[in-house]
Amino acid sequence: MNKKVLVSISGLQTEIGDDEAIEIVSPGEYHQRDGKHYILYEEMHEDGEAESGVSKNLLKISPDYIELTKKGYANVNMVFEKDKKTMTYYQTPFGNLLIGLYTTNISIIEQKEGMIATIDYSLDINYDYVTDCNIKIKVMDRAQ
Repeated sequence: MNKKVLVSISGLQTEIGDDEAIEIVSPGEYHQRDGKHYILYEEMHEDGEAESGVSKNLLKISPDYIELTKKGYANVNMVFEKDKKTMTYYQTPFGNLLIGLYTTNISIIEQKEGMIATIDYSLDINYDYVTDCNIKIKVMDRAQ
C-alpha cells in the first residue's frame, strides 16, 4: 500500500570556517516491502526551468544502508553504508563528476507517524576531499 508522505531533507556541509545548510521539502509516496522503506519524490533544481529542472528521486532505506537514486535533470545512484566508501558518477547538464562517499554513521528511527534517518559522510570529487556532510531525512505521513 502506498502512503502519501511529506519528505524533508536537510543537509549541512562543513568546511573550515564555513557551514552551508540546504533543505528540500516535497510531497512523496511511501511503501514498505521486504523490510525496506521506499520513498518516491521529486526535486526541483534552482537553475532549471520547467521539466528540465526536475529530478525524480527514489530513496531506499534498509537497516544496513541508504540508497538515493536521482533521474532527470541530474542522474546519480548514491549508496551510504557505514564505514564504507562508495564511488559513483554524478551526471549533471554541465558534465559528469566522479564522487566518493565515505559514510561514518547512519541512524534510522522509525516512529508511528513516520521515520527519521541521518547520514554522516565525507565527500570527495575526482579523488579530492571536498567536505564533511550531514543529511537528515524526515518522512512523515501527510495525514499528521
